[in-house]
Amino acid sequence: MRAAAEARQLQLTKPPGSLGRLERIGNWIAACQGQCPPKLLERPRVVVFAGDHGIARHGVSAFPSEVTAQMVANFLAGGAAVNALARTAGATVRVVDIAVDADTDERVSDHKVRRSSGSIDREDALSEDEVRAAIAAGRAIADEEVDSGADILIAGEMGIGNTTPATVLIAALTDTEPVAAVGRGTGIDDAAWCRKTAAVRDALRRARPVLADPVALLRVAGGADFAAMAAFLAQAAVRRTPVVIDGVVVTAAALVAERLAPGAGDWWIASHRSPEPAHSLALKHLRLEPPLLEFEMRLGEGSGALTALPLVHAAVATLAEMATFGDAGVSGSSDT
Repeated sequence: MRAAAEARQLQLTKPPGSLGRLERIGNWIAACQGQCPPKLLERPRVVVFAGDHGIARHGVSAFPSEVTAQMVANFLAGGAAVNALARTAGATVRVVDIAVDADTDERVSDHKVRRSSGSIDREDALSEDEVRAAIAAGRAIADEEVDSGADILIAGEMGIGNTTPATVLIAALTDTEPVAAVGRGTGIDDAAWCRKTAAVRDALRRARPVLADPVALLRVAGGADFAAMAAFLAQAAVRRTPVVIDGVVVTAAALVAERLAPGAGDWWIASHRSPEPAHSLALKHLRLEPPLLEFEMRLGEGSGALTALPLVHAAVATLAEMATFGDAGVSGSSDT
């Protein structure tokens, strides 16, 4: 089907290749949908996975853990960046409490696994039962969204301290030393960066013995939200549904998802590159470079993916709605 889309691009009323990467994105969507021309994307859906992390209690973030629950309420009220960007991009937002360290609205807590994941520098993030429950939740959420009509998915996240396990997962799977992978997260100072680097170092020591087992890696060094996101991304591929990948946290989950379901990455496109060093490492490892945007965004929530989503809409629209040379009565390029 991708070949059919490539052939159609040559018949549209434009010089060959003149829409650049938009053409390749449109061809990818046609391949994902299994039809050419592709259908316009009518139901983009963002799922924000919320979860706290015990490591946040040890000075690795610029914000306290209480902000996670407060932001979940903000998402539900429609007041966050993800809400504003979703309205602009024609998407809808769902919030899921996977491991928030507080009681949350019953509308978002059906899949809750526990209150906060463990502090991964000194203990496992999850128990065996909890990691299995989180993976089952992620798969179920993907199935729920696809079954209800979502035609392109975005995984977002909210969790104070979550760039620390994200960095651990990426450093472990790309064999990178902590000092080359640790970034500033929400804007930490030098002292907090040193604490974060030490935490990543200690967590890496605990993670390396289980590198060959993606489920064990999520249990030891990830968290309930990471396990749910990884399963969500893998299941989206199983369900033949394209995904726009967001920032460093979601990309860390994607690295593990590719281990859970090899080949799943063919169903993903990277939206942007954040300033986090680990993000570039993960994008390169997943062969998702170049991302669609280089905007220095580092908010999370799915904000980067939503900012890039109009480009995907444009790619599909040009492939689906432009006239061919024959239909428009326009002379094509000459062979001479």
